[in-house]
Amino acid sequence: MNILVTGGAGYIGSHTCLELLNVGHEIVVIDNLSNGNFEALKRISELTKKDFRFYQEDLLDKTTLEKIFSENNIDAVIHFAGLKSVDESIKIPLHYYHNNITGTLVLCQTMKKYDVKKMIFSSSANVYGVPKNVPITEDSPLAPINPYGRTKLIIEEILRDLYVSDNSWGIVLLRYFNPIGAHESGRIGEDPSDIPNNLMPYITQVAVGKRDKLKVFGKDYNTHDGTGVRDYIHVVDLAKGHLKALEMVTSTTGIDAFNLGTGIGYSVLDLIKNYENTTSQKIPYTLTHRRPGDIDKCYADVNKANKKLGWKATKNLEDMCKDSWRWQKNNPNGYEG
Repeated sequence: MNILVTGGAGYIGSHTCLELLNVGHEIVVIDNLSNGNFEALKRISELTKKDFRFYQEDLLDKTTLEKIFSENNIDAVIHFAGLKSVDESIKIPLHYYHNNITGTLVLCQTMKKYDVKKMIFSSSANVYGVPKNVPITEDSPLAPINPYGRTKLIIEEILRDLYVSDNSWGIVLLRYFNPIGAHESGRIGEDPSDIPNNLMPYITQVAVGKRDKLKVFGKDYNTHDGTGVRDYIHVVDLAKGHLKALEMVTSTTGIDAFNLGTGIGYSVLDLIKNYENTTSQKIPYTLTHRRPGDIDKCYADVNKANKKLGWKATKNLEDMCKDSWRWQKNNPNGYEG
């Protein structure tokens, strides 16, 4: 199959492109490189020994998007493209709503015009907001608490309405928990353009000497050690979840949502200790105040993905730490190095 991957030069997109090529699919990538890096795409070609088309363009540009669909025989779309910082979305909400939602509308309109009705959408556990119970099932209440999460939920609702209007569509909504890790080659990984928003790249930058110490936000949560508990999933496991979702959408119609996580909650201190034990790198840290909107515990019930997609995470926390360190050690300045 020929898969259009929007946002394919980003962290999760690049790992998914690699897995798609490894199992024999062809890909076309569109990315404006605001969160991605062209070097990641070059390394995907090197690792797979396969070439593919890349368009450095924006989904908001309808003319360009139509050009891509007219020049390529697209069978399905995996839609990663979008702004992704929770903190930034609170500061510039209109930019997030316009970019993420309008970009998706333009994409769906173009897909409809070219009769491409198979989509996998990159959603987020942010759609659940503050969970009343853990583990979180797909039927848990949807009540995001920040603009980023709300853009994901609005897009989910748009896609549900799209299916109701035309039930020849096949759509899978994948709600990610906390992706970390990197490809085992050490050639592609997470490369934040500024101060990392996520925990693992901050830890690895401390380990490699780019930053002095880690700030742990919150020490009085209702957890076993007082720090927040999250469901960390290896990015390669996450990428392989998209392959399973692709199998589903190509063989059926309908729309359904799936949690992608491990189903295990680890605290911030658990992650730091595991990283130190796995890599022999000391991570100095200080405990500081909570951040607004952060919650005690958030981890997934993954039974639905296990049963309906035939997917299960196989990599453990040690794998995530080891692969994150290999990536950062080999690329101390990220792709720019």
